[in-house]
Amino acid sequence: MTEQAVDQTQQHVSAEEMEARRQEWVRTQFQKANRFLAEKGVIPSKVLADESRYLVPYMAIWKIESKRPTNKTYWVMSGDLPSDFVDVKVAATARDAVRHFSMMWQMQAENLTRSGATRDATQAKFAQLLVSRAESLYLVHNDDKLWNVEA
Repeated sequence: MTEQAVDQTQQHVSAEEMEARRQEWVRTQFQKANRFLAEKGVIPSKVLADESRYLVPYMAIWKIESKRPTNKTYWVMSGDLPSDFVDVKVAATARDAVRHFSMMWQMQAENLTRSGATRDATQAKFAQLLVSRAESLYLVHNDDKLWNVEA
């Protein structure tokens, strides 16, 4: 095999490996989102994949329907950030949901600080995490390239 052929084969394998890793990350985040909902008493019934979005390896925003008796639909956040969920009524799109989580986490961190809860080191660290991730989500929300929108 020529050196060029070897390079092309390695690139091809690398692309396949990267896609396999991406799919595994998405699957793991989906399981994480489902487990999180179940811990909150929400039993997922189906994911609306066409409306869900992933920014591998940072975050996934899922649109998930729940089973009876609630029959509600939620935006669920998972990834390298706190898992969280909100009723789908607060945001029409995944992008809007990302903005909503950003604002919600900023307010939650502010409430922790104002209440004095951040005197506890664990709560202070959590508030800092919320602020950091909220700021990152705000940047993600504003980046038209990530949402396939012409700038």
